[in-house]
Amino acid sequence: MVSSFTQLLGKRYRDKLDKDADEFIEYIVDGTQRMQQLLDDLLEYSTITTEIKQYENVSLNKVVDETINNLKLAIEESGANINYDELPIVVANRTQMLQLFQNLIANAIKFQSNKAPKVDISSIKKGNKYIFSVQDNGIGINSKYHERIFKVFRRLHTREEYNGTGIGLSITKKIVQNHNGDIWVKSKPGKGSTFYFSLPVKSY
Repeated sequence: MVSSFTQLLGKRYRDKLDKDADEFIEYIVDGTQRMQQLLDDLLEYSTITTEIKQYENVSLNKVVDETINNLKLAIEESGANINYDELPIVVANRTQMLQLFQNLIANAIKFQSNKAPKVDISSIKKGNKYIFSVQDNGIGINSKYHERIFKVFRRLHTREEYNGTGIGLSITKKIVQNHNGDIWVKSKPGKGSTFYFSLPVKSY
């Protein structure tokens, strides 16, 4: 409501007050939009934490296909190239698997410098676990931040550089934990990043 009325105020009175007033209205609109995004992300995080877990056999090939379709606009605008090997069927919450891959692929597209994003997704079976990797050619992450990035609200960049609320990777970690797995990253600045996560090998 605050955002809507402020935008209405801006439309009606732009250039009728002064430059400071126009600037203040822009700040209010921008701030309320950021707050809305933050509340949406917090709700998503809370839902993942508290929802009843409904697990089923889930084809991760189909999940990645759907994820790519969901991100179609971002992929086309950035010229991103998304590749994936044959992925297994896992026992999981399908919606959370979509959120997991969508967050990781969207980040790989977003955190780029001046190159077309390239994302390679693969998996291997290791004992009673599948190990998945999502590798990109992005800006990379300093090793001292490898743990920090999975904590809520821990951003490494200003909003002017890259938008977001700092909750996305916290959500991916919670999803993987919900499925009795682990998630970690290997990365160097300027050398891209590879996010790894594990899921148990089991079926219904």
